[in-house]
Amino acid sequence: MIKVENLHKHFGGFHAVDGASLEIATGSITGLIGPNGAGKSTLFNVIAGVHKPTSGRVTMDGEDITGLAPHELFHKGLLRTFQIAHEFPSMTVRENLMMVPGGQTGETLWNVWTRRAQIAEDETALLKKADEVLDFLTISHLRDERAGNLSGGQKKLLELGRTMMVEAKIVFLDEVGAGVNRTLLNTIGDAIVRLNRERGYTFCVIEHDMDFIGRLCDPVIVMAEGKVLAQGAPDTIMQNEAVIEAYLGRGLKNKVKAETAAGVGK
Repeated sequence: MIKVENLHKHFGGFHAVDGASLEIATGSITGLIGPNGAGKSTLFNVIAGVHKPTSGRVTMDGEDITGLAPHELFHKGLLRTFQIAHEFPSMTVRENLMMVPGGQTGETLWNVWTRRAQIAEDETALLKKADEVLDFLTISHLRDERAGNLSGGQKKLLELGRTMMVEAKIVFLDEVGAGVNRTLLNTIGDAIVRLNRERGYTFCVIEHDMDFIGRLCDPVIVMAEGKVLAQGAPDTIMQNEAVIEAYLGRGLKNKVKAETAAGVGK
């Protein structure tokens, strides 16, 4: 679905993404991992139109989408979430969901005066859709809660729910587990798997929780210093010497290997 070819993103002299190339298969849950500063979020931002690339190419279903704005990609079915949830804090959970679909009849002043019946009909349909999403995510009890009052994990569920209010093809999830307790993280993981299997969503997930990545993702792509370092099944990636060194550094890697050989810390 997504093909990234020799992508570069420079901020002055800093090469945040430095010639990355990768593919995300339709119907997959692809993991994207790497140490802090590896360029993962910047790669997401370039693919999702938040930043324009310095050079390189991004295609979606064979169509060149390089440099398109986020709202243009939204209408093509490419959505992303952020490390810090971007909810409307003073609106209810249900209202946050109902805000998502574009081109609503009530968005223009003229229609407010001339098409009130259509607006009411559209809002009824949106209300029904929002309640279906809340049921799917098992957070119906929060429908009338102000979004700003939610916990970090509940806000991540709300962000996932917003992607369900439109016909998403691929969703980029940036550190969905950050600041989320284990119970809610399991709920989020279950929802991602169900959306993938039951509704055909394609996902690409940045996450530092390797148990979460191992449970959900195949393949896993590893980035380091702005480049793609390795790609493969989770078990294979976790045994890759270059991946271990990128995370731990050479000195600590050798210490871990020595301790493992001596049976320490098992």
